[in-house]
Amino acid sequence: MHLRVEGTDPRRRGHDRGRQIGAEIVRAWRTYSDLFETAATARGVALDIPALALGAVTATRAWAPELVAEMEGVAEGAGMPLWVVAALNARTEILAAAGASRPGECSTVVHTGARTMGGQTWDWHEELAGAWHIQSVRGDTLGFAGITEHGILGKIGINEAGVGVLFNILGHVDDGAEGVPVHLVARRVLGTAASFADAMGILSDAPVSASTVMTVVTAEQVASVEVSPAGAVAVPPNEGGWLVRTNHFLDPLLAAGELRGRLEPETYDRLRVLGARVHERQGLDGADDLAALLTVHPDGGAEVCCHPPAGGSLGTRWETLATVAVEPAAGRLLVHDGGPCSAHASTWTTVTPPSTR
Repeated sequence: MHLRVEGTDPRRRGHDRGRQIGAEIVRAWRTYSDLFETAATARGVALDIPALALGAVTATRAWAPELVAEMEGVAEGAGMPLWVVAALNARTEILAAAGASRPGECSTVVHTGARTMGGQTWDWHEELAGAWHIQSVRGDTLGFAGITEHGILGKIGINEAGVGVLFNILGHVDDGAEGVPVHLVARRVLGTAASFADAMGILSDAPVSASTVMTVVTAEQVASVEVSPAGAVAVPPNEGGWLVRTNHFLDPLLAAGELRGRLEPETYDRLRVLGARVHERQGLDGADDLAALLTVHPDGGAEVCCHPPAGGSLGTRWETLATVAVEPAAGRLLVHDGGPCSAHASTWTTVTPPSTR
């Protein structure tokens, strides 16, 4: 699905989204509702989902009220309560409050140089394989395109100014659900950041309560920003121009509160294997080259390309739902529906951000 959303007024833009995919948002919510309950039950935690979601609304209204107006529009267009749409956008924060484990998850590789390029796997629950879409959004300060989940305003993408955002979840001991959802932070970058400096400023300022690393990719500059309740720190590429990210902190001070890696140390295996793979390389030669680099299975030392087990229950079946490449100089994003091991030249969908002009 390629969703095209328009509207210069945030509420109208949200209404357009909700009107077009209201049925899909309802189905996604049913799965997330089950996932929240499963995670909470496994940890013996009682979650008041409406209260947590509305708390995220309050935090977001103080930071970026236009994003709340857009969620209100989604709710109206889809015929759903605001708290449900907010819960979808705050799904990372709610799962953090539940103490949910996250085996699998995403891996990102970027190279900056004469041809800056990067990309990632997006790994998530197999039951949500049909709950995402490509989107093109016009009407905010800047037009942008990328992928996101049904009902969630933003995730991975690139805007018309050539600012790209890649996305990896982290985990910190201080994580909770009372801050601005990290997906809405990514959405604000995509819709308003006209430069690398703009993006870094937004990420550094965001009052989040759950941890994520968002890698900002422009033709000239690349850095990943580790955001968490304990602070935000930018991590630059190495001397060879490579930036490899999985799901743990690299900044030493933030790493003192590391949670994700302590619970699921496979994130270190993925970083080690991908770091070794890029060590002697001079760059990336297109999306197929990126996919080949990311095609690593357990017999290769780590599970970068995830495949769900034959069995298991909700919360345990991880799959690489999409593989994404971003080329900022060309102003485009390429999306493959599935893991990198199944990507080839004809499976990539190329999207370019719409212009506000």
